[in-house]
Amino acid sequence: MRWFCVSPAMSSPPRSLDLTVFSPDRDDSLTDISMNILIIYAHPNPSSFNHAILETLDAALREHGHVTRVHDLYQMRFRAVLDSEDLLRNWRGDLPDEILREHEAVLWAQGLVFIYPIWWFGPPAILKGWIDRVFVRKFAFDFTAAGMEGLLAHDHALVINTLGGDETLYQRERWHELLVRPMVEGVLNACGVRDVVYRAFYSVVTVSHAERQAMLEEVRALATTTFRPIPAKPA
Repeated sequence: MRWFCVSPAMSSPPRSLDLTVFSPDRDDSLTDISMNILIIYAHPNPSSFNHAILETLDAALREHGHVTRVHDLYQMRFRAVLDSEDLLRNWRGDLPDEILREHEAVLWAQGLVFIYPIWWFGPPAILKGWIDRVFVRKFAFDFTAAGMEGLLAHDHALVINTLGGDETLYQRERWHELLVRPMVEGVLNACGVRDVVYRAFYSVVTVSHAERQAMLEEVRALATTTFRPIPAKPA
């Protein structure tokens, strides 16, 4: 069981939407512990604001004692197209080495981070392809008599999006739900991730330098608040 907590839009910068999926057994009083954290990053421009978010978050996580790996999908030239050969190999359980390496990284991690821009109400195609090819049946999920069952055991995930559009418009039209639910519920929750924090930063193309710096300070704070232990459920 999970429920949503949506904080009101802020009246001053940073311009962001906060939607957190809480587990009912989460205890925010617990102290932080060191975790292995895999960061999946999808933006082609190394000078972008997304890259500044990546550098800020990665540095902050390390400062808090976490161990991080960054998978820059564009830099890796990750093949994003799921083709018929992939489907056949998935069915046979004969996965290519590049996918096995991604599986190893996901299993190594106790926390997952996804940083990417929103293009046409969705992630870049390279990230969608990563999900298609990496989060496959028998690894990330399976089907039972009761339906779909998530197989990932991660306690935490963090999703950070940037948008060029204005937050007021997204709130008024309720477009933010189109951004949140596919990734948070349709992918991460469905695959078993227990606790997901979502952040969206709006108008990143037009805001001032000071506003961007305030956004980066919020990103830094996420390193402290997102990755903390969740106690095991009572037997």
